[in-house]
Amino acid sequence: MLRSSSVKYSSLLTRFRLRGRALSTQPASASLGCLPTTDSPVVSKLAFFNSVTGDGSKIPSYRVLDGLGIPIEGAEVPEACISEQFARRLYENMQLLPTLDNILYNVQRQGKISFYYGEEAAVIGSAAALADDDDHVFRVLAQYREVGVLLWRGFTIDRVMAQCFGNHEDSGKGRQMPVHFGSKPHHFHPISSPLATQIPQAAGVGYALKRDPERRSKNVACVFFGEGAASEGDFHAGMLLASTLPSPTLFLARNNGFAISTPSSQQFYGDSLSARGPGYGVDTIRVDGNDVLAVMSAVKEGRRRCLEGGRAVLVEIMTYRVGHHSTSDDSFAYRGRQEVENRKKIDNPITRFRLFMESRGWWNETEEEELKSRLKQDVLAAFKRAETLKKPDLAELFTDVYAEEPWNIREQREELAGLLEKYGQVWEPWRNELKIFKDEGKLSG
Repeated sequence: MLRSSSVKYSSLLTRFRLRGRALSTQPASASLGCLPTTDSPVVSKLAFFNSVTGDGSKIPSYRVLDGLGIPIEGAEVPEACISEQFARRLYENMQLLPTLDNILYNVQRQGKISFYYGEEAAVIGSAAALADDDDHVFRVLAQYREVGVLLWRGFTIDRVMAQCFGNHEDSGKGRQMPVHFGSKPHHFHPISSPLATQIPQAAGVGYALKRDPERRSKNVACVFFGEGAASEGDFHAGMLLASTLPSPTLFLARNNGFAISTPSSQQFYGDSLSARGPGYGVDTIRVDGNDVLAVMSAVKEGRRRCLEGGRAVLVEIMTYRVGHHSTSDDSFAYRGRQEVENRKKIDNPITRFRLFMESRGWWNETEEEELKSRLKQDVLAAFKRAETLKKPDLAELFTDVYAEEPWNIREQREELAGLLEKYGQVWEPWRNELKIFKDEGKLSG
């Protein structure tokens, strides 16, 4: 019985081997088929891979202008949208950002505001590509450095100062930390302090937009974050959600080389963030973040893919953080001062675009000095005005969270009203402090 079974097995194996030899002239992928539940072809060669380019090379970075503002060979300048007027608007906004940064950094050092973040001018390229129009709305979920997006959309310098000082003109009513902007009219979601929380939120916003017939193919959720935030689990959760469901979510990763004091070389070993996109089945591009035209073109193409395909897109914007991480950071403790000065001179995004404009006869030295002087005056005027305005009504402490005031909030409000009535005018520290509020601390019990 055992011998008979062995003969039958041997005969069956021989037939399979003969059949295999008969098909061996076909490519391995065709002869061996695919694994179940996947389109991955079966091969007979043992081979590991560690690159998305196929040949082991690094993912390239898209660029339009070189360091001297000259279009590189083969690059296409977006002539259709780069008129002299538009270029001037780009440049003015790029110059406005460092002007704001310098003044608000000094204001924080003087103790007049509690905190401040700055950012490189390259964010203006993204802002220009995400400008709303009559048919499309691009909803922004930012991190801490995207005030340029708001300024491009018409957010005034006065409103920037109002938010940083937390006065009564602040739409957030002084409840947020400085530079944690939010503006419903500008489709700019309020910023949260916890790192990377906006990434999965953006994927959810994108999914909600796709489910709404009136906004489908018209709205995109756009989320900004740094490469440090991409080390959080929220990055992977957001990418997985937006790619699997899928949803029109544009992931804009600012890779400026540092997560506070940790250089990117110590954050990840692979080919930076762009290598992660294909792993989630997401269209991906890496772009020179110091080239405003390249950033604008890449983000504009990314938004088109989101709108037309209803799927996520990842844009990695490569730049360098020349400033400190924030006003609580001294970056020269972990990098050389000369390194920063060299980057300012060699690869300055403002200088690069200025040279491009000068080459076309759109800019000159006189206009440069006039612009810098005007912007400084405008920012200083807004600063001086903001610091004289009073804080929001003290009563706002208890509003906006609930549609109807619950019993516990009512009890707290009544308790504070009683304390103010008893001590507000007799205890000097309270009497002085209440004067800074618009309603001078008058609460109804």
